[in-house]
Amino acid sequence: MACVLALALMATHVTPVAMAQVVAGQAEYVRNQWLGKRVAFLGDSITDERHVGTTKCYWEYLTEMLGVEAYSYAVNGDRMDGLLAQAKRLLEERGQDIDAIIIFAGTNDFNASVPLGWWYDEVRRDAQLPHGATESRTYRCPSMDKNTFRGRINRLMDFLKTNFPTKQVIMLTPLHRGFAQFSPENVQPEEAFPNRLGIYVDAYVQTVKEAGNVWAVPVIDLNSLSGLYPLNDAHAQYFHQKSVDRLHPNAEGHRRMALTLKYQLLSLPSSFE
Repeated sequence: MACVLALALMATHVTPVAMAQVVAGQAEYVRNQWLGKRVAFLGDSITDERHVGTTKCYWEYLTEMLGVEAYSYAVNGDRMDGLLAQAKRLLEERGQDIDAIIIFAGTNDFNASVPLGWWYDEVRRDAQLPHGATESRTYRCPSMDKNTFRGRINRLMDFLKTNFPTKQVIMLTPLHRGFAQFSPENVQPEEAFPNRLGIYVDAYVQTVKEAGNVWAVPVIDLNSLSGLYPLNDAHAQYFHQKSVDRLHPNAEGHRRMALTLKYQLLSLPSSFE
């Protein structure tokens, strides 16, 4: 019996649990691979440290749940092309003093009716063959068209892969979109309507998923895994204002996002150094 108890106690010490235990009103972190890691967040209003529609952001919850050091570079209203400027600012301010980068954007590109574009441009190049021979073949290279959604992702990911080759880079899909009216000039229909190009938000979500394979980065599908569904009135409780802002999650919505991210992040390396 003593041996069994000893083995059980040993097991509790090596089992990776990644939540904060509250002891005397203070968070005491159980060791996990994200504890103490420096994580930069690139994104739009949902990630902006100014707390658009919420009193607390998902990345702040993650500091409590996983013990990460979070740095938000997000800017309210930014589209995917704006994240390139955020990434440049990250490099300028922190250099390589970072462990992971999390990207959360795309919903504003949908609302702005940014064309999806193509992942690759094709040209002709000579392919090297055995015995020094060559053969002209179609050659694809990433499209860098800053006016398309895929081109913007390519520009951002090329910059990150070039300047942060040893860092973990993770993409998040956009959330479902409910109705929002921020002013008489800024009215955004719910996702049941397509944008002005006739494209539904689903295509932008799918494009972010595709980016994971194009650029060899993990993608966390918050669109499905978070469970947040603002088109249903019962889910209005997770968003800023039921009648005029079902686009921005409130604090409880951010907490739900963070809970989802916590368990997804536990399945991924926090660093490659």
